[in-house]
This record gives sequence, structure tokens and C-alpha cells, in this order.
Amino acid sequence: MRPKGTAAELEQRRVDAVRQLRSGERVVAVARSLGVSTTAVQNWKRVVKNDGGLRALRAKPQHVPLCRLTAQQKRRLRTVLLRGAAAAGFATDLWTCARVAEVIRRECGVQYNPSHVGRMLHGMNFSCQKPERLAREHDEAAANEFRTETWPRLKKGRKTRS
Repeated sequence: MRPKGTAAELEQRRVDAVRQLRSGERVVAVARSLGVSTTAVQNWKRVVKNDGGLRALRAKPQHVPLCRLTAQQKRRLRTVLLRGAAAAGFATDLWTCARVAEVIRRECGVQYNPSHVGRMLHGMNFSCQKPERLAREHDEAAANEFRTETWPRLKKGRKTRS
């Protein structure tokens, strides 16, 4: 799990740990004062010693790929998604990441791996939806009749005292 704090704050914590170690503090004391594990402090100490000093403790920016769709392409994709999968030429009206990737390829000419489409859709404020499963034989009118008429008759009621 990633520790709390910005990249700059975490980098400063690592640098502070090494400075305390250089001033003669013990690993356990440094770990307690910074609220980290002794293993973390030992790792930072080793990295500084073997990998070139305090520069080795610098924050490394995360690689977050940018969306390859333009704002106009995203609007077009949103329109297609809201019309439904059946309107886009699929057999059922269920959107899957693979289907959305196919629509993006057809409509925008951009190839996306289906496993990455979910993140992009989440960024467009779409959420994962699972269709409610109903038996093919399901009859809503019969189910309502059972709930309102048959079930109350069958249900055990409170016993009355005589």
C-alpha cells in the first residue's frame, strides 16, 4: 500500500531519515521518529550507500499514460455508449470493455486494449453495471400476485391468546 503524502513529502521523509542516520541516530530511533518501519529505513540507507547518495531517494514520477482520444472523440464515444450496444451493432444491449474497445477502434481509429478501457470509462463518469439476471420463465405479474395474495395466506402469523 502506498504511504500517505505527496511525492515531495515522501521524498523529504526519506532524506530526513538519511540525515538522522548520518548524525549518529540508530535505525530503530529514526524509524520511530518518522513513523515508518525499520526495514524501510534500512532500505533507504542501503540505496544511498550503493546507488549514488541522496539523489537515489528522489521521487520517481508515476507513468500514467495519457488518453489518446480527443475531447471530440470522447463526446462521440459517449453518444454511442448512451444509445446502447444494440444500436452500435451488437447482438445484446450489454456493454463490455471489449465491445467499447471495438467501438473506439471503429469510430475513432484508435486501438485500445480492452483491459484499459475500464479506466478511461471511469474517467468519463461511467460505472460498471451488471444486468439483473432473471429466469426466462419469469412472469412479473405472477410474481406480484404471489407476493400480495398467496404469500400472506401461507405466511405464519402471530398466534392470538385465547
